[in-house]
Amino acid sequence: MATRTDSGGRRGYAVGDARRERILHIAMQEFAEKGYRGASLARVAERAGLSQPGLLHHFRSKERLLVAVLELRDRRDVERFFGDADDPPSGLDLLAGLVRLVEHNARTPELVRLFTVLTSEAVTADHPARAWARARYAFTRTRIARALREAAEAGDLRAGIDAEAHAARLISVMDGLQVQWLLDPEGVDMPALFKAHVDDLLATLRP
Repeated sequence: MATRTDSGGRRGYAVGDARRERILHIAMQEFAEKGYRGASLARVAERAGLSQPGLLHHFRSKERLLVAVLELRDRRDVERFFGDADDPPSGLDLLAGLVRLVEHNARTPELVRLFTVLTSEAVTADHPARAWARARYAFTRTRIARALREAAEAGDLRAGIDAEAHAARLISVMDGLQVQWLLDPEGVDMPALFKAHVDDLLATLRP
């Protein structure tokens, strides 16, 4: 009896995890299409085949659902392109990871739209994604700046570069290209333009 109970418990957890993943996927689409304020928990629940109370069993509020969506997106990006978050790539390897990330983003417009919509909304003081957006930008600037300093220490880039300023500009190019690409995907080759920018930046910073 204990074995059947344990097995049933594992199946129950697996079903719950699968349902949670489905909710997050649907919520990603909803937030990308409608933004946070326009998104509807009732619509997410309906698309997931749940009642609204059933949805709230997994995510107790719209804000918690949003945070879970953003954390999942970031975790997947880190795992896919930057390896172990506790042991990230160093130096120029991290910049190569950014180029791969942009190439991947061009195949996932709904995720790019999600990021662009929510970071734009997050400039308002009371937006629930504001803390996430500030922390994400600070983390990304710090990681890129560290990679640039590591490249300089390894002799791949010249000494004395302003790593923080270059990191901020690199992020601004990435985000600006995303907006232009979302508005005109046929006219803006986001991956090629970002790679060309990285190549140009490295050319100006080499010893």
